[in-house]
Amino acid sequence: MTKAFFFTLLLGLYGSLQAQSIGDTVRPSRTEIISPIHKTSFNNNGECAERKQGGNARTVNGYLVFDGSMDGNRQVDPQIAVGGGYILHGTNNGLVIYNKKGEYQQGISQKCFNNGIDPKLFFDAHNQVFGFDLWVYWDSAKIKPVNVSVSETNDPRGAWNTYPVPAPKGVDGGGIGYSKKWIGYSFPGGTERTFVLKTADAKSGKPATIYHFNGSLGHPVYGQDGTDDIYFFEIVRDQFVIRKVTEAADGTPVCILVSSKPHNLKYVGGPPQSPQYNTQQKVSSGDRNPKNLVLQSGSIWFSQAVNCEGRSAVQWHQVNATDGTIVQTGLIKSDTTNYIQTTIAVNKNKDVLVGFQEANANMFVSPRFAYRKANDGAGTIKEIVRAGEGKGAADGVAWGDYSGSVVDGDNQLDLWTIQSIANEKGRGETVIVQVPFTKSKARQKKKHKAKK
Repeated sequence: MTKAFFFTLLLGLYGSLQAQSIGDTVRPSRTEIISPIHKTSFNNNGECAERKQGGNARTVNGYLVFDGSMDGNRQVDPQIAVGGGYILHGTNNGLVIYNKKGEYQQGISQKCFNNGIDPKLFFDAHNQVFGFDLWVYWDSAKIKPVNVSVSETNDPRGAWNTYPVPAPKGVDGGGIGYSKKWIGYSFPGGTERTFVLKTADAKSGKPATIYHFNGSLGHPVYGQDGTDDIYFFEIVRDQFVIRKVTEAADGTPVCILVSSKPHNLKYVGGPPQSPQYNTQQKVSSGDRNPKNLVLQSGSIWFSQAVNCEGRSAVQWHQVNATDGTIVQTGLIKSDTTNYIQTTIAVNKNKDVLVGFQEANANMFVSPRFAYRKANDGAGTIKEIVRAGEGKGAADGVAWGDYSGSVVDGDNQLDLWTIQSIANEKGRGETVIVQVPFTKSKARQKKKHKAKK
């Protein structure tokens, strides 16, 4: 992802939607019908060239860790989605499927899904489907399609439908989200920067009606709660703004401004670049705008990288989805190091995982995460866990979307994160980590015997 997305969010998201009053509705600016590109299987029955990456499952600091992409690009943009017994992993170079033991299953180039970069992935447990987007800027027709792909089942190895939605003035750096009824996508560039479509159409492979909205509704939220409405969130100056798209009586979507409220946070500025060992070259720390948001238990949860006393720190929040009130906020900071490139995952019990990386003048970019139980003190988080150590200095500022964190779509309890790690050449490789919140049968049996 380039900085264009974040610059656009800060300076360019003040279209007609910003003038909405609470409860006002806005209808789509236009509609179009897109027919899908259908694939009978993930690898098109073996016709797609195999991409074999990662695996090597191991235990690191007590957690299951295995490798994802090992291409060694500096802008890998890695993401994961978990469900149906599988982990779907996407990068700028392609897609790979693993089982939950960290064993490689299948892999292909993104060319097999109509090309594109900047993948954002999700698993919709309500509809039992995987989904992701790929943004194309180099197509000869100059329509810059956003390829939204949706599986027909919870087995990512099976059939898929890809909808190429034109975004002629679009810029890379968009975000995808979902609810029980809708899939939403927002992106920088142009006058229409958000569209939605119905998941049922995409899952069945029918021609889908794409509903475009003027301006941007904000970043789409992962709707883990079983709501039909899809939520959107953005930070506008000193405000947290929440919108939702709901279905009108005629079956078409309308956007409602839910809340626009001052956040009154001390640390809100974008983070400074982070130093690395044995070089003057600094790396991007991310942005104050969240890279993923989760609707869980009536709250919107997200993390962000912020400037905290001249260093990059990770800040996370739980915000009431109905009125924008902050329920709790936590800060992961240090006086000696920088925490960068963050994402969040939340389970049905409101346990939280915050994934990020660490970088400073005495080390290279390295993967980290921290977690909290729902009954821990408000705003607190447990100690930081190291998932590996970087080995070389990156040769440029851009460090991409080097973070992804999600809930396990099968049990809604275990949390997963993917983080980049700098290899010997300072290029990004990735590690995938499972943080279990389910009790194993052996542990349950041991606890039961102890009670007797």
